[in-house]
Amino acid sequence: MAKVGINGFGRIGRLVLRAALSKGVEVVAVNDPFIDVDYMVYMFKYDSTHGRYKGEVHKDGTDLVVD
Repeated sequence: MAKVGINGFGRIGRLVLRAALSKGVEVVAVNDPFIDVDYMVYMFKYDSTHGRYKGEVHKDGTDLVVD
């Protein structure tokens, strides 16, 4: 199975993460030095176009944990 990292967690980065998770791709890292982890959790969980993410999204220390 493919393993990927996402550089940038703006609109496109969040969409790439959603698409990757829906296809079973293992995302091993998300890098965005300009966004706080709490904000990453919030922005990924609540999307104005695609709605609320159905899986589990939370913060573990300085890590973003999805599903």
